[in-house]
Amino acid sequence: MSRKRVLIVGGVAGGASCAARLRRLDEQAEIFLFERGPEISYATCGLPYYVGGVIPQRQHLLVATPERFRDYFRVEVRTRREVRSIDRQAKTIEVENVETGEVELQRYDVLVLAPGAVPVCPPLPGIDLPGVFTLRTIQDADRINAWAKQRRASHAVVVGGGYIGLEMVENLARRQIGVTLIEKLEQLMPVMDPEMVSPLVEELRRQGVEVRLRCGAKAFEANDDDSITVITDGNNRLRADLVVLALGVKPDVRLAQQAGLEIGITGGIRVDEQMRTSDPHIFAVGDAVETIDFVTKRPRLTALAGPASRQGRVVADVICGRPTKYRGTQATAVVSVFDSTLAMTGASEKTLVQEGIAYQKSYTHSLHHAGYYPGAQSMTIKLLFEPDNGRLLGAQIVGRAGVDKRIDVLAMAIQMNATVYDLEEAELAYAPQYGSARDPVNIAGMAAANIARGDVDVAHWAQLAQLKDDEQPLPMVLDVREPAEVAAGPVPEAVNIPLGELRSRLGQLPTDKQIWTYCAGGQRSYYAVRVLKQHGLQARNLSGGYRLRKMRHAPAADG
Repeated sequence: MSRKRVLIVGGVAGGASCAARLRRLDEQAEIFLFERGPEISYATCGLPYYVGGVIPQRQHLLVATPERFRDYFRVEVRTRREVRSIDRQAKTIEVENVETGEVELQRYDVLVLAPGAVPVCPPLPGIDLPGVFTLRTIQDADRINAWAKQRRASHAVVVGGGYIGLEMVENLARRQIGVTLIEKLEQLMPVMDPEMVSPLVEELRRQGVEVRLRCGAKAFEANDDDSITVITDGNNRLRADLVVLALGVKPDVRLAQQAGLEIGITGGIRVDEQMRTSDPHIFAVGDAVETIDFVTKRPRLTALAGPASRQGRVVADVICGRPTKYRGTQATAVVSVFDSTLAMTGASEKTLVQEGIAYQKSYTHSLHHAGYYPGAQSMTIKLLFEPDNGRLLGAQIVGRAGVDKRIDVLAMAIQMNATVYDLEEAELAYAPQYGSARDPVNIAGMAAANIARGDVDVAHWAQLAQLKDDEQPLPMVLDVREPAEVAAGPVPEAVNIPLGELRSRLGQLPTDKQIWTYCAGGQRSYYAVRVLKQHGLQARNLSGGYRLRKMRHAPAADG
């Protein structure tokens, strides 16, 4: 192999994985890694849990040290080095030692950019006050820990209800710090669909967290007692001993822009399927790049460690002459909020609507393991799939246990272009403490396949609400639950005929209009639809049943 000189700007997931993979493939290459901070590879996703004390030792966050990279991989690691500019014609970079101010030029044959992303910090009054923090590095976590300890913080305000915001809420609460969570939009976790997120609001309240939706921060004021007042859009004033800004991140493209590299429509560095930028000698990976969405085939930004690590491996392969390509990003992710877990993979319904992609959807509720085995917990699965062939487009799950296992199965199914029919036939591990003979993934596939085959016509609560809003004629809404269930959770417009009585009372049903059926979760109402259709009646099943209706109508916010 030729002796290439490869310079990598940035460590963490993308840059570090590229360096390690490159050395395993090419023992002769000169590999230099420059990182502006003191660590080259650390667990960014573990930072909230370090703040909360779940990860007690700081060094446990360090995935690999500079010394290990030198000893194991013969990579020349330069920490505390800021790459200030790129001269593409000369193929050099200008590097500043941030401790001494010394500047040097480094020549490259191949340059890999892994600058990551920077927290979104809008120019709000007081946003730079002491006690207002973002969380992106270990040093950020150190500062939050020190401030909370020194000030004996008793209350915090977290601004933003995405992944980091929710994880910080949970971990501040672990430190016995009261928390108010504010989110400018109408839902938490904006990347997901609102009905799947609503159980998290209930969980947060159960844990004593105040949640305020449609409530953004517009200013911060310092108080005489060193506390901070957060002034919201509605001019409410929230006192806090510390504030954590979790408003998302944006790609750090400053170096790429200075070098004249092409920037994509999403604001990330544009790369091809081999992660090569508009300069054939420069690659880019991680949070700073724009990749193609695996499902929609549209450009997207993704700030996740898994895709960044895989992209680093792709670049190492390409540098060594292998024809490896990056498949695209489907953004599989999971987040825990106290005792609840929320996960997604592929496209959301919001994304499909925005992109004009045709889809069908289904909801199922299943126990995470056999119901007869103690401790079974329920989860709700939402599947999105193509109407004509049943190909999976996306999935979301919310529940208390077993969510991570099922989202991983569905993520792989999407990667393999599987259909809902494949989910029906998936053979998954079964023992009563782990699952059921029909796993929640199988059940979700069966429900979706019934729709795709035409065995059941599906309806959704949102459609019923839209008919009401438009003052259109309504279908007959048929509740096939038992009377005790109806009394505990009535739906005003529904007529109750329990499933066991349905065949004997068919004469009470209209023949000139549609009948939309529901039960608690959707199974009995599916049985009802099959009975009604075979007796010549127009029937549709309200997917997800009464449980989904409750999720859709959950209270939105405190205050």
